[in-house]
Amino acid sequence: MKSTDTLPKPTFKIVLVEPEIPQNTGNIGRTCVATNCELHLVGKMGFEINDTNLKRAGLDYWPHLTWYRHETFEDWFKTVQDTSRIWLFTTKTKRTYFEPQYQPGDWLVFGKETKGLSPDFLAKFPSQTVTIPMIGEGARSLNLATSVAIAAYEGVRQLTTN
Repeated sequence: MKSTDTLPKPTFKIVLVEPEIPQNTGNIGRTCVATNCELHLVGKMGFEINDTNLKRAGLDYWPHLTWYRHETFEDWFKTVQDTSRIWLFTTKTKRTYFEPQYQPGDWLVFGKETKGLSPDFLAKFPSQTVTIPMIGEGARSLNLATSVAIAAYEGVRQLTTN
């Protein structure tokens, strides 16, 4: 097993496209600090970065977070050097998030809480869509912060056991 101390910075790049709920983003910021990930906030957001709820959820982790704000989707996409390392998390696929072999610096992309990622974007990378399986009857989706934590820690697990 590899030590987590030897993992490169950033472990992964977590991307939130149009996040709507500040508490989710605050919690995701904490997860990013704990997993050595960058956070990329893309497009129109449902809150301001100085939102009290975001700060409360992020506690005192926010100053330790490496994060970027991209005004538009296109602005973010220009920063992606290798589009084969983008993983799109969605409920609209059968491929589970266990299947890819994550690499340091991969982009783990999540859509807004109420709609997820756009069908057009998902269609551009159909072999890079992944889902977190839900076995409970009637479950449509997981909370965004929960989904990001599950994905980040699966990546960390892979990097530290391979």
